[in-house]
Amino acid sequence: MPTPPKPYSHILVAVDLTDECDPVIYRASASAAANGAKLSLIHIVEPMAMAFGGDVPMDLSQLQQQQFEQASQLLERLIGMYPQLSKDNCKLQYGQPRHEIHGFAKEHGCDLIVVGSHGRHGLALLLGSTANDVLHDAPCDVLAVTLKQTN
Repeated sequence: MPTPPKPYSHILVAVDLTDECDPVIYRASASAAANGAKLSLIHIVEPMAMAFGGDVPMDLSQLQQQQFEQASQLLERLIGMYPQLSKDNCKLQYGQPRHEIHGFAKEHGCDLIVVGSHGRHGLALLLGSTANDVLHDAPCDVLAVTLKQTN
């Protein structure tokens, strides 16, 4: 008979800081509570140059700083809404989401990553999403929480 898997000990929830992240945080928090696991939260601010293919004819540093400050304010609001979150277990990181999420999970010994997924089909699926990107080559289990599509 196979040995049952060990309960999760450190759960990382990766969020986009929109209102849609609530079910993702809820699922990660419930899993952490059920497993007696540590909970960490991460949000990645992507370099603006990545959105333009890296070839940008202007300096985006001021806009990038504003984006980071806005993300920081949104993260503070989330921390205020969820008692299980604090400045100690939440991280705001600058970089490429897949790389940063995988790096955090490896560095901190996370054994589950929880992300939101819109479950898109067709062209959006072909182009990929952050949840799909995080899944590939993940250093641990990944739980994709289905988010309701709003049209």
